[in-house]
Amino acid sequence: MKRIFDLLIAIFLFMFSAVPLLLLAVLVKLTSTGPVLYWSDRVGKNNTIFKMPKFRTMKVDTPAVATHLLTNPDAFLTPIGKFLRKSSLDELPQLLSILKGEMSFVGPRPALFNQDDLIQLRTEKGIHALVPGLTGWAQINGRDELPIPVKVAFEEYYLLNHSFSLDMKILLLTFFKVLSSEGVKH
Repeated sequence: MKRIFDLLIAIFLFMFSAVPLLLLAVLVKLTSTGPVLYWSDRVGKNNTIFKMPKFRTMKVDTPAVATHLLTNPDAFLTPIGKFLRKSSLDELPQLLSILKGEMSFVGPRPALFNQDDLIQLRTEKGIHALVPGLTGWAQINGRDELPIPVKVAFEEYYLLNHSFSLDMKILLLTFFKVLSSEGVKH
């Protein structure tokens, strides 16, 4: 049921957002050198690596680490990078990952391939068995501000309690959090 929901909503959103996606792609290309999309190596279900697309918000020479590990993340942002991140519009290309089945709308956010501490803790708790999501329980309860053990505790709660109604609640709360840019650090 969850996969069918993901497919139907992703197809609808892809068609509905085709023009804005194209416009954002042109803006990314016109405001900085490099590709429009950044393909990030991420950890998927059962710790398999997949390529997750995002609109590129950072300069091409930015180190491949979590943004919070950069000394001065703002120095690496493209001219429209901050806007794309604050509005979460940089995440729209992940609809492709949802269509491919590598992601769901709701689940733990996919870790970077080199976030060993997060991957290990998720594996110990069984969270690695979930399909990663565009948003999740941890996302609406702190997003970038959560320390890894707290984030994993929220993800474990989701693992033990996930349901269609919880997913709908998370999607609704995500909508309001994105509108207010709550929990976005970079």
